[in-house]
Amino acid sequence: MTEKPDPSSFDLASVDWTVSKYSGGGGNCVRVAVVDGYVLVGDSQNPDRLPHVYTPAEAKAWLLGAKDTDFDFLLGL
Repeated sequence: MTEKPDPSSFDLASVDWTVSKYSGGGGNCVRVAVVDGYVLVGDSQNPDRLPHVYTPAEAKAWLLGAKDTDFDFLLGL
């Protein structure tokens, strides 16, 4: 397993975050970015909180699962 860096080791002020077009601009969406080969996932409502750090393989596994409807139960929340 790859040891991931602490999120505080990144210069988060210069990160180019992306949010889903489905968030409606209301700040109710997660935000993602790629920094130094890692995928960062942060909370758009609380941008001062440190993001989670994932390897590309972890992010890919989650994204493929989402595309394959593995997480559709979340749509009913």
